[in-house]
Amino acid sequence: MATGYKGFSTHNKNFSNTYTLSGFDLAKQDLLNHFNIRKGEKLHNPEFGSIIWDTLYSPMTDTVVASIEEDVQNIVAYDPRIKAESIYIEQYESGLLIEMSLTFIPDQIVQNLLIDFNTSNTQARLSIA
Repeated sequence: MATGYKGFSTHNKNFSNTYTLSGFDLAKQDLLNHFNIRKGEKLHNPEFGSIIWDTLYSPMTDTVVASIEEDVQNIVAYDPRIKAESIYIEQYESGLLIEMSLTFIPDQIVQNLLIDFNTSNTQARLSIA
């Protein structure tokens, strides 16, 4: 099913592959890009981005966890192509791991994704669970 969305990415690509993304792959890359922008960092749109990078060194109180959950839900809801079925947040020694079950609405594809926010990295990493 054609979604009308096309994108370009050099992330994790070598020179023999195409740089064009579409469908669920594009939606996942767009989601990861959104998470990699700190809230307030985007010019002319200070409400865009994620608070997660600013909470990595904070104690995981119930209030902080609730704020992160709300942030993740808002970021997923920002994209009309995807819907969150479930979201789990886990803190580990040097970061946060967010596990999500997402539905790609145009094709009704469901996939579990892991997004790793690590204090030693400058960008979150996405993997398929």
